[in-house]
Amino acid sequence: MLRRHVLQFAAGAAALAARPGMALALDYPTRPVHMIVDIPVGLAPDIIARLAAPQLSQRLGQQFVVENKPGAGGNIGAEYVVRAAPDGYTLLAMISGNAASAALYPNLDFNFVRDIAPIAFFGYTPFVVVVNPSVPVKTIPELIAYAKANPGRINLASPGVGTAPHLAFELFRMMTGVNIVHVPYRAPYMPDLLGGQVQLAFVSAPPVLAFLHSGKLRALAVTSAQRLEALPDVPTVADSVPGYDGSGWLGLGAPRGTPSAIVDKLNGAVNAILAEPAMKTRLIALGVQWTALTPGEFGKLIADASVKWAKVIKFANIKPE
Repeated sequence: MLRRHVLQFAAGAAALAARPGMALALDYPTRPVHMIVDIPVGLAPDIIARLAAPQLSQRLGQQFVVENKPGAGGNIGAEYVVRAAPDGYTLLAMISGNAASAALYPNLDFNFVRDIAPIAFFGYTPFVVVVNPSVPVKTIPELIAYAKANPGRINLASPGVGTAPHLAFELFRMMTGVNIVHVPYRAPYMPDLLGGQVQLAFVSAPPVLAFLHSGKLRALAVTSAQRLEALPDVPTVADSVPGYDGSGWLGLGAPRGTPSAIVDKLNGAVNAILAEPAMKTRLIALGVQWTALTPGEFGKLIADASVKWAKVIKFANIKPE
Protein backbone atom coordinates (compact mmCIF):
# COMPACT_ATOMS: atom_id res chain seq x y z
CA MET A 1 0.00 0.00 0.00
CA LEU A 2 2.82 2.40 0.94
CA ARG A 3 4.71 1.57 -2.26
CA ARG A 4 1.59 2.32 -4.34
CA HIS A 5 1.14 5.72 -2.68
CA VAL A 6 4.80 6.58 -3.28
CA LEU A 7 4.47 5.64 -6.93
CA GLN A 8 1.29 7.75 -7.29
CA PHE A 9 3.03 10.73 -5.70
CA ALA A 10 6.03 10.30 -7.99
CA ALA A 11 3.76 10.10 -11.04
CA GLY A 12 1.95 13.26 -9.97
CA ALA A 13 5.21 15.11 -9.42
CA ALA A 14 6.45 14.03 -12.82
CA ALA A 15 3.26 15.26 -14.44
CA LEU A 16 3.63 18.67 -12.79
CA ALA A 17 7.27 18.86 -13.85
CA ALA A 18 6.19 18.14 -17.41
CA ARG A 19 3.56 20.88 -17.21
CA PRO A 20 5.22 23.85 -15.47
CA GLY A 21 2.22 26.07 -16.19
CA MET A 22 0.05 23.72 -14.14
CA ALA A 23 2.51 23.84 -11.26
CA LEU A 24 2.50 27.64 -11.35
CA ALA A 25 -1.29 27.75 -11.38
CA LEU A 26 -1.52 25.70 -8.17
CA ASP A 27 0.08 28.52 -6.17
CA TYR A 28 -0.94 31.49 -8.37
CA PRO A 29 -1.10 34.24 -7.34
CA THR A 30 1.66 34.59 -4.75
CA ARG A 31 1.99 38.38 -5.01
CA PRO A 32 -0.22 41.35 -6.05
CA VAL A 33 -1.68 41.30 -9.56
CA HIS A 34 -1.88 44.53 -11.57
CA MET A 35 -4.94 45.12 -13.77
CA ILE A 36 -4.18 47.81 -16.36
CA VAL A 37 -7.09 49.90 -17.65
CA ASP A 38 -6.17 51.67 -20.88
CA ILE A 39 -8.81 54.41 -20.65
CA PRO A 40 -9.49 57.13 -18.04
CA VAL A 41 -11.02 56.62 -14.61
CA GLY A 42 -14.81 56.47 -14.38
CA LEU A 43 -15.70 54.86 -17.70
CA ALA A 44 -17.36 51.44 -17.92
CA PRO A 45 -14.19 49.30 -18.24
CA ASP A 46 -12.64 51.10 -15.26
CA ILE A 47 -15.81 50.69 -13.18
CA ILE A 48 -16.10 46.98 -13.91
CA ALA A 49 -12.39 46.39 -13.26
CA ARG A 50 -12.78 48.11 -9.88
CA LEU A 51 -15.88 46.04 -9.09
CA ALA A 52 -14.12 42.79 -9.99
CA ALA A 53 -10.72 43.50 -8.39
CA PRO A 54 -11.68 43.21 -4.69
CA GLN A 55 -13.68 40.05 -5.37
CA LEU A 56 -10.76 38.51 -7.25
CA SER A 57 -8.54 39.47 -4.30
CA GLN A 58 -10.90 37.71 -1.90
CA ARG A 59 -11.32 34.66 -4.12
CA LEU A 60 -7.64 34.17 -5.02
CA GLY A 61 -5.96 35.42 -1.85
CA GLN A 62 -3.82 38.23 -3.29
CA GLN A 63 -4.47 41.89 -3.95
CA PHE A 64 -5.65 42.84 -7.46
CA VAL A 65 -4.59 46.46 -8.08
CA VAL A 66 -6.27 48.56 -10.79
CA GLU A 67 -4.00 51.03 -12.62
CA ASN A 68 -5.10 53.45 -15.35
CA LYS A 69 -2.73 54.00 -18.26
CA PRO A 70 -4.84 55.88 -20.84
CA GLY A 71 -3.70 57.48 -24.08
CA ALA A 72 -3.29 56.89 -27.82
CA GLY A 73 -6.68 55.23 -28.16
CA GLY A 74 -5.85 52.65 -25.50
CA ASN A 75 -2.56 51.65 -27.08
CA ILE A 76 -0.36 52.91 -24.23
CA GLY A 77 -1.96 50.59 -21.71
CA ALA A 78 -2.25 47.71 -24.18
CA GLU A 79 1.42 47.88 -25.16
CA TYR A 80 2.44 48.06 -21.50
CA VAL A 81 0.71 44.72 -20.93
CA VAL A 82 1.97 43.18 -24.17
CA ARG A 83 5.56 43.93 -23.09
CA ALA A 84 5.07 42.57 -19.55
CA ALA A 85 6.24 39.18 -18.37
CA PRO A 86 3.72 36.43 -19.30
CA ASP A 87 3.31 35.28 -15.72
CA GLY A 88 -0.25 36.36 -14.87
CA TYR A 89 0.76 39.34 -12.75
CA THR A 90 0.07 42.03 -15.35
CA LEU A 91 -3.40 41.91 -16.90
CA LEU A 92 -5.33 44.18 -19.27
CA ALA A 93 -8.93 45.28 -18.86
CA MET A 94 -9.64 45.17 -22.58
CA ILE A 95 -12.08 47.19 -24.65
CA SER A 96 -13.48 46.51 -28.11
CA GLY A 97 -11.43 49.40 -29.49
CA ASN A 98 -8.29 47.34 -28.83
CA ALA A 99 -9.39 44.89 -31.54
CA ALA A 100 -9.59 47.74 -34.06
CA SER A 101 -6.16 49.14 -33.17
CA ALA A 102 -4.22 47.33 -35.91
CA ALA A 103 -6.44 48.81 -38.64
CA LEU A 104 -6.67 52.23 -37.04
CA TYR A 105 -2.97 52.52 -36.12
CA PRO A 106 -1.03 50.62 -38.82
CA ASN A 107 2.38 51.62 -37.42
CA LEU A 108 1.99 49.99 -34.01
CA ASP A 109 4.87 47.86 -32.75
CA PHE A 110 2.48 45.13 -31.63
CA ASN A 111 -0.55 43.27 -32.93
CA PHE A 112 -3.29 43.07 -30.36
CA VAL A 113 -4.96 39.90 -31.64
CA ARG A 114 -1.63 38.08 -31.84
CA ASP A 115 0.03 39.42 -28.69
CA ILE A 116 -2.77 39.23 -26.10
CA ALA A 117 -3.96 36.02 -24.45
CA PRO A 118 -7.73 36.26 -23.89
CA ILE A 119 -8.78 35.36 -20.34
CA ALA A 120 -12.39 36.25 -19.61
CA PHE A 121 -15.32 38.16 -21.08
CA PHE A 122 -16.81 40.97 -18.98
CA GLY A 123 -19.72 41.56 -21.36
CA TYR A 124 -21.09 43.49 -24.30
CA THR A 125 -21.55 47.23 -23.89
CA PRO A 126 -24.32 48.23 -26.30
CA PHE A 127 -25.03 51.83 -27.17
CA VAL A 128 -28.37 53.58 -27.26
CA VAL A 129 -29.14 55.55 -30.42
CA VAL A 130 -30.57 58.80 -29.05
CA VAL A 131 -31.79 61.98 -30.72
CA ASN A 132 -32.63 65.44 -29.51
CA PRO A 133 -36.45 65.79 -29.53
CA SER A 134 -36.12 68.54 -32.16
CA VAL A 135 -35.46 65.79 -34.71
CA PRO A 136 -38.87 64.63 -35.99
CA VAL A 137 -38.17 60.89 -35.84
CA LYS A 138 -39.12 58.16 -33.38
CA THR A 139 -37.77 55.02 -35.06
CA ILE A 140 -34.71 53.88 -36.97
CA PRO A 141 -36.61 53.66 -40.29
CA GLU A 142 -37.80 57.24 -39.74
CA LEU A 143 -34.24 58.33 -38.96
CA ILE A 144 -32.93 56.72 -42.16
CA ALA A 145 -35.69 58.30 -44.25
CA TYR A 146 -35.21 61.73 -42.66
CA ALA A 147 -31.42 61.62 -43.08
CA LYS A 148 -31.74 60.65 -46.74
CA ALA A 149 -34.30 63.41 -47.36
CA ASN A 150 -32.08 65.92 -45.52
CA PRO A 151 -28.48 64.96 -46.35
CA GLY A 152 -25.90 66.55 -44.07
CA ARG A 153 -28.55 68.13 -41.82
CA ILE A 154 -28.06 65.78 -38.86
CA ASN A 155 -24.88 66.00 -36.79
CA LEU A 156 -23.73 63.03 -34.72
CA ALA A 157 -21.60 63.59 -31.61
CA SER A 158 -18.99 61.07 -30.50
CA PRO A 159 -16.22 61.03 -27.87
CA GLY A 160 -13.60 60.93 -30.63
CA VAL A 161 -12.40 59.49 -33.93
CA GLY A 162 -12.05 55.71 -33.84
CA THR A 163 -13.84 55.26 -30.52
CA ALA A 164 -16.37 52.45 -30.17
CA PRO A 165 -19.41 54.77 -30.51
CA HIS A 166 -17.90 56.29 -33.65
CA LEU A 167 -17.26 52.85 -35.16
CA ALA A 168 -20.80 51.73 -34.28
CA PHE A 169 -22.14 54.78 -36.13
CA GLU A 170 -19.91 54.18 -39.15
CA LEU A 171 -21.15 50.58 -39.33
CA PHE A 172 -24.70 51.98 -39.32
CA ARG A 173 -23.78 54.46 -42.05
CA MET A 174 -22.12 51.71 -44.10
CA MET A 175 -25.20 49.49 -43.90
CA THR A 176 -27.82 52.22 -44.53
CA GLY A 177 -26.13 54.77 -46.80
CA VAL A 178 -27.23 57.77 -44.70
CA ASN A 179 -25.46 61.13 -45.00
CA ILE A 180 -24.97 62.16 -41.35
CA VAL A 181 -22.11 64.42 -40.25
CA HIS A 182 -19.74 63.06 -37.60
CA VAL A 183 -18.65 65.62 -34.98
CA PRO A 184 -15.91 64.26 -32.68
CA TYR A 185 -15.57 65.87 -29.25
CA ARG A 186 -12.62 66.04 -26.91
CA ALA A 187 -14.78 67.44 -24.11
CA PRO A 188 -18.17 66.07 -22.96
CA TYR A 189 -20.76 66.54 -25.68
CA MET A 190 -23.93 65.96 -23.63
CA PRO A 191 -24.65 69.71 -23.12
CA ASP A 192 -24.60 70.24 -26.90
CA LEU A 193 -26.79 67.18 -27.50
CA LEU A 194 -29.34 68.39 -24.95
CA GLY A 195 -29.20 71.89 -26.44
CA GLY A 196 -29.66 70.68 -30.01
CA GLN A 197 -26.31 71.89 -31.38
CA VAL A 198 -25.77 68.22 -32.30
CA GLN A 199 -28.81 66.04 -32.82
CA LEU A 200 -27.74 62.39 -32.63
CA ALA A 201 -25.44 60.16 -30.59
CA PHE A 202 -24.61 56.52 -29.96
CA VAL A 203 -24.09 56.52 -26.19
CA SER A 204 -23.93 53.98 -23.37
CA ALA A 205 -27.14 53.63 -21.37
CA PRO A 206 -26.29 54.85 -17.83
CA PRO A 207 -25.50 58.50 -18.70
CA VAL A 208 -28.75 58.99 -20.65
CA LEU A 209 -31.37 57.04 -18.70
CA ALA A 210 -32.49 60.10 -16.71
CA PHE A 211 -32.69 62.22 -19.88
CA LEU A 212 -34.77 59.53 -21.61
CA HIS A 213 -37.20 59.32 -18.70
CA SER A 214 -37.56 63.12 -18.58
CA GLY A 215 -38.09 63.41 -22.34
CA LYS A 216 -34.99 65.55 -22.89
CA LEU A 217 -33.66 62.87 -25.24
CA ARG A 218 -35.45 60.19 -27.29
CA ALA A 219 -34.21 56.61 -27.66
CA LEU A 220 -34.64 55.11 -31.11
CA ALA A 221 -32.87 51.77 -30.67
CA VAL A 222 -30.02 49.90 -29.04
CA THR A 223 -27.01 48.66 -31.02
CA SER A 224 -26.91 45.12 -29.57
CA ALA A 225 -28.38 42.01 -31.13
CA GLN A 226 -30.82 41.72 -28.19
CA ARG A 227 -32.73 44.36 -26.26
CA LEU A 228 -31.21 45.86 -23.14
CA GLU A 229 -32.69 44.76 -19.83
CA ALA A 230 -32.38 48.38 -18.67
CA LEU A 231 -34.50 49.54 -21.66
CA PRO A 232 -36.79 46.61 -22.47
CA ASP A 233 -39.18 48.68 -24.60
CA VAL A 234 -36.48 50.04 -26.91
CA PRO A 235 -36.00 47.93 -30.09
CA THR A 236 -32.66 46.98 -31.62
CA VAL A 237 -31.18 48.58 -34.70
CA ALA A 238 -31.13 45.08 -36.19
CA ASP A 239 -34.93 45.01 -36.07
CA SER A 240 -34.81 47.55 -38.92
CA VAL A 241 -31.30 46.93 -40.31
CA PRO A 242 -30.89 43.12 -40.42
CA GLY A 243 -27.46 41.91 -39.40
CA TYR A 244 -26.43 45.08 -37.62
CA ASP A 245 -24.56 44.66 -34.31
CA GLY A 246 -22.61 47.66 -33.08
CA SER A 247 -21.94 46.68 -29.50
CA GLY A 248 -18.69 47.35 -27.76
CA TRP A 249 -17.35 44.79 -25.29
CA LEU A 250 -15.08 44.45 -22.28
CA GLY A 251 -12.82 41.68 -21.08
CA LEU A 252 -9.63 40.61 -19.38
CA GLY A 253 -6.40 39.61 -21.10
CA ALA A 254 -2.75 38.85 -20.43
CA PRO A 255 0.52 38.86 -22.40
CA ARG A 256 0.85 36.14 -25.02
CA GLY A 257 2.58 33.11 -23.55
CA THR A 258 0.88 33.28 -20.16
CA PRO A 259 0.48 29.63 -19.01
CA SER A 260 -2.90 28.25 -19.98
CA ALA A 261 -3.43 26.91 -16.47
CA ILE A 262 -3.23 30.45 -15.07
CA VAL A 263 -5.54 31.73 -17.82
CA ASP A 264 -8.06 29.00 -17.01
CA LYS A 265 -7.84 29.71 -13.27
CA LEU A 266 -8.55 33.40 -13.84
CA ASN A 267 -11.34 32.61 -16.30
CA GLY A 268 -13.08 30.44 -13.73
CA ALA A 269 -12.73 33.07 -11.02
CA VAL A 270 -14.04 35.92 -13.21
CA ASN A 271 -16.98 33.90 -14.50
CA ALA A 272 -17.94 32.88 -10.96
CA ILE A 273 -17.84 36.52 -9.80
CA LEU A 274 -19.87 37.84 -12.73
CA ALA A 275 -22.50 35.12 -12.26
CA GLU A 276 -23.27 36.26 -8.70
CA PRO A 277 -26.74 37.88 -8.48
CA ALA A 278 -25.47 41.14 -6.98
CA MET A 279 -22.86 41.54 -9.71
CA LYS A 280 -25.37 40.68 -12.46
CA THR A 281 -27.62 43.44 -11.10
CA ARG A 282 -24.74 45.92 -11.23
CA LEU A 283 -23.90 44.91 -14.79
CA ILE A 284 -27.50 45.42 -15.91
CA ALA A 285 -27.49 48.88 -14.29
CA LEU A 286 -24.33 49.68 -16.26
CA GLY A 287 -25.95 48.52 -19.50
CA VAL A 288 -23.62 45.51 -19.77
CA GLN A 289 -24.82 42.20 -21.23
CA TRP A 290 -22.72 39.34 -19.86
CA THR A 291 -22.44 35.71 -20.82
CA ALA A 292 -19.76 33.27 -19.69
CA LEU A 293 -17.13 32.54 -22.37
CA THR A 294 -14.11 30.27 -22.34
CA PRO A 295 -10.74 31.84 -23.25
CA GLY A 296 -11.02 30.22 -26.68
CA GLU A 297 -14.51 31.59 -27.29
CA PHE A 298 -13.41 35.05 -26.19
CA GLY A 299 -10.37 34.82 -28.49
CA LYS A 300 -12.64 34.11 -31.45
CA LEU A 301 -14.81 37.08 -30.54
CA ILE A 302 -11.73 39.34 -30.51
CA ALA A 303 -10.42 38.00 -33.84
CA ASP A 304 -13.84 38.38 -35.50
CA ALA A 305 -14.18 41.93 -34.13
CA SER A 306 -10.76 42.85 -35.51
CA VAL A 307 -11.81 41.80 -39.03
CA LYS A 308 -15.22 43.45 -38.73
CA TRP A 309 -13.97 46.85 -37.55
CA ALA A 310 -11.10 46.84 -40.05
CA LYS A 311 -13.71 46.74 -42.83
CA VAL A 312 -15.61 49.64 -41.25
CA ILE A 313 -12.43 51.68 -40.79
CA LYS A 314 -11.50 51.13 -44.42
CA PHE A 315 -15.02 52.02 -45.65
CA ALA A 316 -15.12 55.25 -43.65
CA ASN A 317 -11.45 56.06 -44.29
CA ILE A 318 -10.98 56.71 -40.58
CA LYS A 319 -7.64 58.18 -39.57
CA PRO A 320 -6.58 58.63 -35.94
CA GLU A 321 -6.47 62.19 -34.64
